This record gives sequence, C-alpha cells and structure tokens, in this order.
Amino acid sequence: MISSLLSLIIGTLVGLTQFRIKRLFAYSTISHIGFILLALSISSIESTQAFIFYLIQYSISNLNAFIILITIGFSLYCYVSNNKEYKGLLDKNNSPIQLISQLKGYFYINPLLSLSLVITIFSFVGIPPLVGFFAKQMVLSAALDKGYIFLSLVAIITSVIGAVYYLNIVKEIFFYSPKYKINPLLQNLILNGNIYDSNNNLIKSITFNYKNITISSPMSITISIITLIILLFIFINKE
Repeated sequence: MISSLLSLIIGTLVGLTQFRIKRLFAYSTISHIGFILLALSISSIESTQAFIFYLIQYSISNLNAFIILITIGFSLYCYVSNNKEYKGLLDKNNSPIQLISQLKGYFYINPLLSLSLVITIFSFVGIPPLVGFFAKQMVLSAALDKGYIFLSLVAIITSVIGAVYYLNIVKEIFFYSPKYKINPLLQNLILNGNIYDSNNNLIKSITFNYKNITISSPMSITISIITLIILLFIFINKE
C-alpha cells in the first residue's frame, strides 16, 4: 500500500515536469502501477479481477501508444521542421519523435493517426466509455469496498492531476497549426516504375511521389484493432 501511494504521487508529480513524450509515458506508467499495486494489496476476488484487467488493458494501450509514436516518426521523414528544441538535443538522432512539441499540429498531417493516439491517451486518463475508465473503476470499487477511502481519494486526485499532462499532448496535436513543411528535395521528385508478373509481363506502370507514402499494413492493422478495442470495449458482451 505504501508503494502504491508513493507510485501514485511520484509518477503524477514528476510527469508534470516532462517535455519528452516517451519519458512522460514512463512516469505515467509509475502512476498506473500505483493503481495496479492498490488492487494487488487489497487481496479480494474483486481486486484480483481488477488487477488482472488493469494490467492487460494498460499493457495493450501502452503498446498502442508506442506503436503510434513510432509510426508518427516514420510519417514525418518526408517533412522538415525548424524545431530548435529538437535540434538542440544531444541524442536527437536516436528517435525522430522525442519532444511533445514535435506533435504540434500533427492532426493536419494525419488525422486518423492523431485520433488513434488521442483515444489511447483519453483511455490513460480514464475518460468513459473507454477501457481505461472501467479498469480504474474496478480498482477504486474494490478499494472502497474494503474501506481504503484515503488511498482511493489519492488515486482519484492523482488521476485528475495526471490528466493535465495528457491533455497537453492533445492540445499540441489539435490546437496548433503544424510547423512541418514538405522536404524540398521530395516535393518535386517523381519516380516512374513498372510492375511485372512472374512471366515478366507488364501488369501496370506506377508513378511515385511523397504523397504515395502510406503506413504499412501490419502497423495500420495493429493500431486499428487496438484502438477499436479501447474505444468499443463498452459494447463487448460481459455475460
């Protein structure tokens, strides 16, 4: 219970000071571990179910968030930006997306990917009817049934405070105009090619430019499935 309390407080408060998005997710994980430890420490049938459910849904949601960030990074290789903060990072070559400010106006570049990320973030916050809401509700219900009112209040308050840094990401994505521009080297680049069958017969000719670049099928299918699970969990039959 002490570990749960410290995880909830430290993960939330330190997360407020982060400007790197992956580090922010790392500290938010500490906060979510507070919920997991709370469910684990109660030791009842309801809390055990809440523990398993919270662990599964958060693992899936966190996986979705990182896959989306990786995909966003690849999608921006065609663009250039004058983000001075990013250019000033010593490890800027380690990852194309490191700062929250790099997501500024991304909704105007790829609306569907932005919506998928925002749905996942809202699930982290615990906004109904997303799967994260039900997970937190189960943990808090089990805690209140056992009389852990103080820890439940701390969990609720830290969730509200934690929503601040999550909503900051949403603000950056939706409420600013993008500072990205198409790379001048790619803007007028047109490549012509042909597709042949196994008998070397021409099937069709294709023209390639930066507008033809799309997310690979495995990535897009994975993101779509997980996002739909997060969004439509309320409709799953719970007999």
